[in-house]
Amino acid sequence: MAGVCLDTASLGWHGLEGDRRFAFRRAADKSGFPWLTASRLPELLLYKPLRQAELESKHPTHVLTPGGRELELRSVELQAELAQKHGSAVELMQLNHGIFDEAPVSIISLETILEMGREAGRELDLRRFRPNIVVETNSFEPFAEDSWLGRTVCFGAEADSPAVSIAMRDERCVMINLDPETAEKDTSVTKAAVGLNGNHAGVYATVICVGELAVGQKVYLR
Repeated sequence: MAGVCLDTASLGWHGLEGDRRFAFRRAADKSGFPWLTASRLPELLLYKPLRQAELESKHPTHVLTPGGRELELRSVELQAELAQKHGSAVELMQLNHGIFDEAPVSIISLETILEMGREAGRELDLRRFRPNIVVETNSFEPFAEDSWLGRTVCFGAEADSPAVSIAMRDERCVMINLDPETAEKDTSVTKAAVGLNGNHAGVYATVICVGELAVGQKVYLR
């Protein structure tokens, strides 16, 4: 569903608190990847997860639909609406360790997003890339993340600051072609990723020290 921009977040051993802990499973699919994603139903991007503060939940509790209805995440109404749009039955699943493509944390630099936008000839919403963390580097070089493989990114200068180990480059799929606001498809974005950096943009990481993240926090590469 829609990406949510946060000012602060808790980084745990399984990624950001509340991130990708729920998914709708395609009931008839018996493969190893049965999840209903926007690559199959682009309109999913127009559904916005909500968390009602009074419920004191670490996870989304409701969803705002494109039609303006606010539905409880576990409601029959939401499940039925998505099943109707998908054309087949779906089932909500909760996995406490998260549902990730490769690793629990994804990072991309602002410079990489800007360079891809220049190549594609349009301003790109960072939500296209569905990152957990966006950083602005001192080098101002696009795709600098590729050089971070095997190194540690620390969020803060203290010995116990949150930190992740960069594990691999992020090879992109068709998701980056989908506009987060309209769900319309534009293949120029994938073409930019392929032409500029072999279809890689950003990196995946594993957590080596938990803690709190915040916008404006200084980031160190070790």
